[in-house]
Amino acid sequence: MNLSLMLGVFALLVLVVAAAWALSSRRWQNRRAADLQQLLDLADRLETDLKSCRAGLAQAHAVMAINPDLPGASEQGARQAVDAGLQALLRQRIWIRDHAARANQHELDETAAAMRASRDRLQPLLQALNAAQRDLDSAMREHIHRDAE
Repeated sequence: MNLSLMLGVFALLVLVVAAAWALSSRRWQNRRAADLQQLLDLADRLETDLKSCRAGLAQAHAVMAINPDLPGASEQGARQAVDAGLQALLRQRIWIRDHAARANQHELDETAAAMRASRDRLQPLLQALNAAQRDLDSAMREHIHRDAE
């Protein structure tokens, strides 16, 4: 076999391997960037849910309490749970900032799963608060309507 033909085939093989490696590396980088963006999006959605929950608790307390400055024990516990959730979220955001660039895929997946689980646990409380708010609004409208008659 001709030496220049062998060198040409070898060069072509090296180019194919280099192109495959570059493509694989690019896909990995794109997936990693998408995973990091997903983590940040999950953190934003969890923060929004926690803040909605806190606002709903405050609103429900203001409507139901005789003295809005003195929250009841159950509301105080709920507020503490929401505040603890916000603190945990802050710790996760700090972890993302400090470690996500060097974290392996398993660690990124675990962090995302933890945020999804937190949101899933929070959903029933948000739904209950929304239902309670609708009921309170309805009761207030009925009360106003009765007073007007």
